[in-house]
Amino acid sequence: MTMLFAVVTSTIVVVIAFFMARLIIGPTIFDRVVALNGIGTLIPVLMVMTGMFYARLDMFVDLALAIYLLNLFTTLLIARYVRQKAETEE
Repeated sequence: MTMLFAVVTSTIVVVIAFFMARLIIGPTIFDRVVALNGIGTLIPVLMVMTGMFYARLDMFVDLALAIYLLNLFTTLLIARYVRQKAETEE
């Protein structure tokens, strides 16, 4: 179980590193928003896996759900802001 946890966790961390690169390098704001959304989706997955590892899944699932909702609302607010800014520039 520990080996499986280490392999999956390291794989997710590598994917988060690719998202971080896209967040920093991304040529457009949309690339950055998608990268931020991807990171915000993978962090709660790591939290749930940590809860499974420590046998405290109940606590980590609550925190992961809160972060998922925060990620959703943040992405929607950024998308709305970018759309309104583009409409006012036209």
